[in-house]
Amino acid sequence: MKILNVMLLAGIVQLTAVSTAFAADDLASIKSAGVIKIGTEGTYAPFTYHDESGKLTGFDVEIGQAIAKRLGVKPEFVEGKWDGLIAGLDANRYDAVINEVSITDARKAKYDFSQPYIASHAALIVRSDNTTIKNFDDLKGKKSANTLTSNFGKIAKDHGADVVGVQGFNESIDLLTSGRVDATVNDSLSFLDFKKHKPDAKVKIAAIDNSADSEYSGVIIQKGNPQLLAAIDKALSEIKADGTYKQISTKYFGKDVSK
Repeated sequence: MKILNVMLLAGIVQLTAVSTAFAADDLASIKSAGVIKIGTEGTYAPFTYHDESGKLTGFDVEIGQAIAKRLGVKPEFVEGKWDGLIAGLDANRYDAVINEVSITDARKAKYDFSQPYIASHAALIVRSDNTTIKNFDDLKGKKSANTLTSNFGKIAKDHGADVVGVQGFNESIDLLTSGRVDATVNDSLSFLDFKKHKPDAKVKIAAIDNSADSEYSGVIIQKGNPQLLAAIDKALSEIKADGTYKQISTKYFGKDVSK
C-alpha cells in the first residue's frame, strides 16, 4: 500500500509538472517558431484595415507589431470576420487576438486579457460655435442624434435629451453640422478618428463621461498561458514607457488613448 501511495504521488507530481509546462508552452512555442500569430479583422478602420496599396495597417496592427518586436519574434496577422474572430483562439488559428476586443466579465470567464491598451469614453459632441451645452446636464430639452438602441443614446435620454434616431456616427455628425440637432453623445475614439481626417470640421467635444459607458480593450489569449500573458503585459508596459505607444496613438488619433 505504501509503495502504491508513493507511485500515485509521483504520478500526481508528474502530471502537475506536465500541466505547468503546458501552461507556459504557448510562449515557448512562439519563441521557438520566431512568430506570434495574431487574429484581426482587417476591415475595421482605423484599428485594423487595408490602406490604398492593400497593405494591412491600423492602430491595433501597429500595437501588435510593437508587442511582437519586444517578444523578439515576427508578427503574422491572420484575418477573419468579427463573429468568429475570438472563437479562432479555440481552434488554435492564432496565439492572440488584437482587434479592439472589449474586456468584459463574460469574456474573462473563458479567456485571459492583457492589461488594457486603449480606452473609449462617451463624448458629448456639439458644434464648435455652441456655448450653451457645456456638460451632459445641459442636454435637457435639446436634440441629440443617436442610434436608438445604443448605450450612448441611453445616456443622452437619461440626461433629458430628445433623441433623434440615426444609423451611425457619420449621420449623427451630418445632422449636427447642418443644425438639425444640438448634439450627439458618441464614441470618443470615433470622434478622434473623424477629426484626424477632417480637422476643419466645425465640431468639438464639450464633455467626456469617464464613469459611464467607458470601455477598455486588451489583447485576448487562451487561458492557461501565464508566461505568455506576462510577456505581453511587459511588452505593453515597455511601449508605453519608451514613447512607442504615444507615437502610434498620435498617428491615428492625435493623442494618447490609453487612459
